[in-house]
Amino acid sequence: MGWNGWPFERVAILLTSLGFLLIFVQVTLLHYRQNFRHWAQWLPVIALPILAAVGLLLSASNTEWVRSAFLVLCVGDIIGGLFGFYLHLRGVGKRVDGYRLQNFLVGPPVILPLTISALSLLALLAVCWSARL
Repeated sequence: MGWNGWPFERVAILLTSLGFLLIFVQVTLLHYRQNFRHWAQWLPVIALPILAAVGLLLSASNTEWVRSAFLVLCVGDIIGGLFGFYLHLRGVGKRVDGYRLQNFLVGPPVILPLTISALSLLALLAVCWSARL
């Protein structure tokens, strides 16, 4: 099934894929700063560039196997972002004085994993929406 022009869904997949690359850079810097203390810090560092590459490939070539791979990766990334949110929130709580504003400011960024989940959900919706057309 080929692309007809540049429908919104294709543009959304392209832009979310570029967003995954940008978030990958930020996440890698933050986790590198923490010396990858927890095994789960490797998950977004590995998954985001793969997700971005498959999304860019889907933007260029709308084939069924690429679409299926992107769907699976998006669902996995939604779950991974929620897991990251849990770990980051728990990390803030482990700091001295627990869940105080100062710890949210200097601790792990609680919202960043949710941003990954939200961007993955947008990409997932774009793929599902384009399948209906």
